Amino acid sequence: MRTTGLIMAGGKGTRMDLDIEKPLLEICGRPMIFYVVDALRGSKDIDDIIVTTSEHTPETAQTLKKYGIKVLETSGRGYVEDTQEAVKKLGLENVLVISADLPLITSDLVDEVFSRHKASGKPALTVALSESQIKNVGSKNGFTRLIPAGVNILDGKRINEEQLEEEVMIMDRVEVTLNVNTPEDLKLARSTMRSIQPFRRQ
Repeated sequence: MRTTGLIMAGGKGTRMDLDIEKPLLEICGRPMIFYVVDALRGSKDIDDIIVTTSEHTPETAQTLKKYGIKVLETSGRGYVEDTQEAVKKLGLENVLVISADLPLITSDLVDEVFSRHKASGKPALTVALSESQIKNVGSKNGFTRLIPAGVNILDGKRINEEQLEEEVMIMDRVEVTLNVNTPEDLKLARSTMRSIQPFRRQ
């Protein structure tokens, strides 16, 4: 069964209050979304990569196409709605869904998530952060219990089912705790990337 990496890049990014679209924010000289693309390209479990954009992110779509990256325009109604729309429209089967605002994500972490999913035998998996882990990331304070990290695996053939049995994989690694939603997050992502880049395997 082929596995598709679906990168979600159609959100408005209103909390950033910037002129540039969020996926194109530069971190160490590269648009943020390219770090996510590279991580999926380096995963032994991903066969294909598609980025969903919307009317909110036309420059992102144009930039990605220039580099030969597959793009699908969705309605931009929301993360879950756009995921469902893409899976149905493309007839995807095994799907890793990931947010474009996780620039520290690595191929090793993606492979680890797939290993956990395979071992679970369940049709879906969600990577989550606990409340205690969230307290270290200012942009997410105020949430309680388990918080989705923006990395999921699902059986696309069952996308119409209201609720899938899912494995919950709790992680406290910076690759998933740091997503870029505010200018403060962006600053932290840039400084973290500068410190780890020489040692980083995509």
